[in-house]
Amino acid sequence: MEPTTTTSPVTPVSAGLRYGLLVGIATIIYSFLLKAADLEQKPMMGLLTFAILIGGIILAHRFYKQHNAGFMSYAQGLGIATIAGAVIGALSGVFNYLYVNFIDTEYVQRTLDSSRAKLEADGNMSEEQIEQAIQWTEKLMPTGPLSIVWAIVATAFFGFLLSLIISAFTKHTRPEFE
Repeated sequence: MEPTTTTSPVTPVSAGLRYGLLVGIATIIYSFLLKAADLEQKPMMGLLTFAILIGGIILAHRFYKQHNAGFMSYAQGLGIATIAGAVIGALSGVFNYLYVNFIDTEYVQRTLDSSRAKLEADGNMSEEQIEQAIQWTEKLMPTGPLSIVWAIVATAFFGFLLSLIISAFTKHTRPEFE
């Protein structure tokens, strides 16, 4: 008698976790390269992070469909992307916390100095307004352990928002009467 191999269907949670880990690692590498090259302030570089997230969601949906007879409902697509986003946020949040607090402790000050220089170069604000803006920026900069929670929630939310559109294109629901 030959052993039978059955492949169990992939769940939305497992697909989200798998691609959350893969894309999270890719995001950490990309983020580290941006920080090391001091390119993080460039707007186009930040947009590439969203492109990585979108690509990860599409790949997760494709993986899920490959292991579930080609089917994925809209809700499953939303769930996969939200879980992947939460995992990506957790990994990125931990990385950023460690980077800012232990690897490059001067990062926050450099970012504030760069923001101040940009505001001064624009010439639209008085010195008092610039100082106030820098103080607010410094208060809002996520440097403590709570920044990890913020990263998880924010990335899960963005993953969900992006998947509202992506899932509409990648879904393939089962026929009602099989």
